[in-house]
Amino acid sequence: MKKLCLLFLAGVVLFFVAVPAHAQNEFSSKTIHMGVIVSDLDRSLEFYKEVVGMKQTGEFSVDETMAKESGLSNGVPFDVKVLKLGEGEEATQFKLMSFGARAVKQHNDYIYDHNGVQYITINVRDLSPFVERVKDHDVTMRGNSPVKLGENSYLLLIRDPDGTFIELIGPWSDK
Repeated sequence: MKKLCLLFLAGVVLFFVAVPAHAQNEFSSKTIHMGVIVSDLDRSLEFYKEVVGMKQTGEFSVDETMAKESGLSNGVPFDVKVLKLGEGEEATQFKLMSFGARAVKQHNDYIYDHNGVQYITINVRDLSPFVERVKDHDVTMRGNSPVKLGENSYLLLIRDPDGTFIELIGPWSDK
């Protein structure tokens, strides 16, 4: 299921790249909402709230009938926790959901280990509080993170509890 969701998201990204500019005004929003299947909803919710700094803005359930009729699952119900980076209608929604043992966890050492969406990029005003939260929560920084990208831009690379890479990019006031 996780692979299907990742492939779907990759298709959405490719769709927006391939669609001519004049056709893009057919969309009611410039924001893509992402659904992410996680192995442990509580653990991932804590990670995205406490380490990444997202805020939970809502939640909803998909019952057996809607899950089957929509084609999202074969009738397996699920709960969704909605997270955002900011306020407002245009803020990206990052939707976490879990199917427990039904979804197979991928082993990701590098972004090329699997097809589909492997990482998300979040641009930040200052990496310093993120570096502190990463250290406070014993999250491993990948490679030699934070890595200098430009004159005053750095990349902090971490992984969520299921191995999805998170790029945090911005200036780093502690440097």
